[in-house]
Amino acid sequence: MMNARQIKKIRMTTFVAILLLIAMFVISVATGFASLSPAELFRTLIGQGTPRENLILFEFRLPRIVVAIFTGMGLAVSGAILQSITKNPLSDPGILGINAGAGLMVVVYIMFFTVETSSSLYILPLFALAGGMGTAAVIYIMSYIKGEGVEPTRLVLVGVGLAAALYGAALTLSTRLDMEDYSFMANWMAGRIWGDDWTFVLSLLPWILILIPLTLYKSNVLNMLSFHENVSIGVGVNTGRERIVLLMIAVSLASASVAVSGGIAFVGLLAPHIARSLVGPRHQSFLPVAALIGSILLLTADTVGRVILDPNGIPAGIIVTIIGAPYFMYLLAKK
Repeated sequence: MMNARQIKKIRMTTFVAILLLIAMFVISVATGFASLSPAELFRTLIGQGTPRENLILFEFRLPRIVVAIFTGMGLAVSGAILQSITKNPLSDPGILGINAGAGLMVVVYIMFFTVETSSSLYILPLFALAGGMGTAAVIYIMSYIKGEGVEPTRLVLVGVGLAAALYGAALTLSTRLDMEDYSFMANWMAGRIWGDDWTFVLSLLPWILILIPLTLYKSNVLNMLSFHENVSIGVGVNTGRERIVLLMIAVSLASASVAVSGGIAFVGLLAPHIARSLVGPRHQSFLPVAALIGSILLLTADTVGRVILDPNGIPAGIIVTIIGAPYFMYLLAKK
């Protein structure tokens, strides 16, 4: 049981994270190739903006910002699940190759179909999910030791090696694309958020609305799985079944997220670690905070990338990698 001080700390941390996300939202909306002042932003939000301001806000800025927020949430919660069910603090859908598996299927999809139609935007996440699921299954099988479960070091080594192989395969296949599709795939691999209209938001929304609440519902199970295998079994948790269910949730969140945002890594590593250090390891407490931090990280990275080299910008995936790679090396050395 948590005492009153811990509950107050969790509430305050969540409140501050929400305020930071709102502040980053306002900054992201107001900055870019065509900027909006706070007064123009407020006027447009209440329906009194000019046609130019409405176009900038509702057609260019808001869809991309909402996609970045949802993607950050999805990747952060996916990373938190993977770290808990594998008992490995280095787990992340990007590091373990799940994003790479999803990316390979994205290449396969655009080799045969176009991504310009609205229907394809709902089918593309399913292709990405198939690639992510297949990759996760291979990693799990190759890192599992009978009687001991998943071995953390083997998990990371298999994941990193498989990610390199899958990215290489995707790059090889992408050389057979025409220039327009190849440019799209290169931007996807770099982690550029390409979902910039409301259709992308709608294609991602069901995954976020269903799977994140389901993960919160499974918080107690995640708490139990963080303990030793015998302890989890002793309190009545069917560890094998629950791990498979939670792995499917994690892979689904990551695959759907990267399908509309690009191959972004390290958000699923950084956000859960920051959240645990702030509010502790109970999943009921740190999962919502991790989701908020993931959104803040990715939205900040996308905004900074847009501003540094306007109008083309630097992909958000590169900005996050600049932050996340040193932290990953620190964790690797520490563990």
